[in-house]
Amino acid sequence: MTADISGAARWTGQALAALVVLLAGACSTSTSVGGGSPPSGGGTVSGTINGSGSTFQLTFQQEAIAEFKSVQPGITVNYAGGGSGKGRTDLASGVVDFAGSDSPIPASDQANFKGKVLYFPVVIGPITISFNVPDVHRLQVSAPVIAKIFEAKITNWNDPAIAADNNGAHLPDTPIVIARRSDSSGTTANFTKFLTEASEGAWTLGTGSTVNWPATSRGGNGNGGVAQIVKSTPGAIGYVDYPDAKATGLDVAYVKNREGSYIAPSPGTATAAAGDATVNSDLTFSAIWAPGSGSYPITYQSWVLVYQAQPNAQQAKALQAYIGYLVGAGQKLLSGLGYAPLPATLRTKAQNQLSEIGPAS
Repeated sequence: MTADISGAARWTGQALAALVVLLAGACSTSTSVGGGSPPSGGGTVSGTINGSGSTFQLTFQQEAIAEFKSVQPGITVNYAGGGSGKGRTDLASGVVDFAGSDSPIPASDQANFKGKVLYFPVVIGPITISFNVPDVHRLQVSAPVIAKIFEAKITNWNDPAIAADNNGAHLPDTPIVIARRSDSSGTTANFTKFLTEASEGAWTLGTGSTVNWPATSRGGNGNGGVAQIVKSTPGAIGYVDYPDAKATGLDVAYVKNREGSYIAPSPGTATAAAGDATVNSDLTFSAIWAPGSGSYPITYQSWVLVYQAQPNAQQAKALQAYIGYLVGAGQKLLSGLGYAPLPATLRTKAQNQLSEIGPAS
């Protein structure tokens, strides 16, 4: 009998906690949506929503999905990587309900989308310059030098241009191996945007989710694939998001910013870069090559993309609940994973936009 009473008490406590969450979702403002509860009407939300795309988001998505299940057990969320380009293609073709993308939809692809797409910023973080150089664990690089390395115009680690950024460092006569993305990637789009803006004309390959890399470069799928090439290849250098570089145990370079300071990538230096970014009305923005003495210059951002018009009210509520969690309570997960949380003003704008997701009329 004692065990039965104890179990009933536990069930009652859980039910009461769930009721509090639902009432908060019905009565409060954007913070209730941020917690993952329905934005209006109360009640239990159920269904399955699928996403794909950005591998920069992947670690956050995996952690958020697991935590969200305790808030909305009736909603099943699935997220596969594949790169930002794949996510956008999957959304356009109706394969997924939302896409993770580190860059906005290119103008050339706009016609593929069947309706208005909303952008919800969810994470900010550094793109590291990760390297594997024997007996070298601290490296400083400027944008013109990075550009020449990734165009294979600088081919050895003891090149005078690299030495000029690293006064007094002993750099070996080791060939440089370029590691880059093989898939259509928002990380590539942001990295090449940085080189276009910051390299003083040294970068000539343009910017985009894919570029024509030197034939000697090695391609890896996703940020994790590039990280593994760098990890396993002496002399390698690659551009890798901070969480993957950290998880793989890679050495990362200090990068020269606009103010002339060499800055290490971190959630704090990424937040400094994003703080002064100009946000457009559709919530797109760029933190690349941001001003500020403490700003890491290759800071990028990632969005969840979703159609404004959904096939039914239940699907709209499920997406509101999950995206609301990502831009609300889920933000507390970011720092521990190596990401930077959204600035408060941007988070509020994203939460306010949730009400625009609804059933098609």
